[in-house]
Amino acid sequence: MTELNLRGLGVALITPFNNDGSVDFEALSRLIDFQLDNGTNYIVALGTTAETPTLSMQEKKEVSRFIVNIVNGRVPVVLGIGGNNTAALVEELKTTDFKGISAILSVAPYYNKPTQEGLYQHYKALSEASPLPIILYNVPGRTGVNITSETTLRIANDCRNVIAIKEASGNLGQIEEIIKGALEGFSVISGDDAVTTAVIELGGIGVISVFGNAFPKEMAWLVDSALRGDSKNAREKMEADFSDLFHLIFVEGNPAGVKSILSQKGMIINRLRLPLVPVSEKTSLLIKEALSNAKYI
Repeated sequence: MTELNLRGLGVALITPFNNDGSVDFEALSRLIDFQLDNGTNYIVALGTTAETPTLSMQEKKEVSRFIVNIVNGRVPVVLGIGGNNTAALVEELKTTDFKGISAILSVAPYYNKPTQEGLYQHYKALSEASPLPIILYNVPGRTGVNITSETTLRIANDCRNVIAIKEASGNLGQIEEIIKGALEGFSVISGDDAVTTAVIELGGIGVISVFGNAFPKEMAWLVDSALRGDSKNAREKMEADFSDLFHLIFVEGNPAGVKSILSQKGMIINRLRLPLVPVSEKTSLLIKEALSNAKYI
C-alpha cells in the first residue's frame, strides 16, 4: 500500500461563487486559510460538496490549481475525480496535472447502477491508470448503488494503490466488516459527520467532513478526542452545542445548508449553481437561531 496519512479531519471544501455565478477565488482563499488555521488535517477539492458537476472542465482545473497553490504544501490535498464513464475517467487520470495532489477521491459510478462485479472492474481500471493513491467513495444515497464490504475488500486486496474508503452508507455493520477484514494499510474514513465518533470507535481513522467547512476547530477537536479514546464526552459536548446545526446542515441538501451557515458567518455569498438553490427562508431562520445558541468549543 502507498503510505499517506489521512488520519484526522479532512474537509470537503465548498466552491464559493460571486453574485454573477463565477467562482469567488478571494473567498476560497480565505476559506482555505480558515481551515488550515483551525486544525484541518487535509483538504478535499472538487468533491460533491464543491458542486463539481456544475463546474466546467476549465473551472475544475482553475479551482484545483488555486487550492494547491494556496495550501502550498501545508497539508495534503485530495482531488475528487469520479463519474460513471470508466473510459473517460481513465483518460482523465492519464492526462491530469497532479502536481501538489496527494491522492484521488473517486465516487462510485452513479445513475447507471453497475453490479458489484462492474464496480470492481471500474475501480480496477482506475487503479491501473492512476499515478496516485485512490480513496473509494461509497455514498449510495446519491449514487443509487452500494459498494458492499465484500467488494470493498476485494478492491483493496487486488488494487494496492487503493488505500482507503470514504464510507457514507450509514451502515455501521458494513463499515465494521470492512475495518475487520482490511489488510494493514487500508483505512476507513467516515463520510457522514453524524456518525464520525461511531466509525472511529469501530477503528476508522477520521472523517471527510461537510460541517468542518464552517466549524473546523470544533470538528478537529471532536475527531482528535475520539481518536484518543474519548468519544463519549466529545460526542455529548458536540451534540449539546451543535445538534440542531448537525441536522439543519443537511435538511435541504448539501452544500445548501453549509453555505447558509458560512454566509451567515460572513465568509461567503450565499450563492449556489442550479439545479441547487439556497435553503428556504424558514431553514435560514432556524440556522440563524441555532448559530446564536451554539457554544463554540
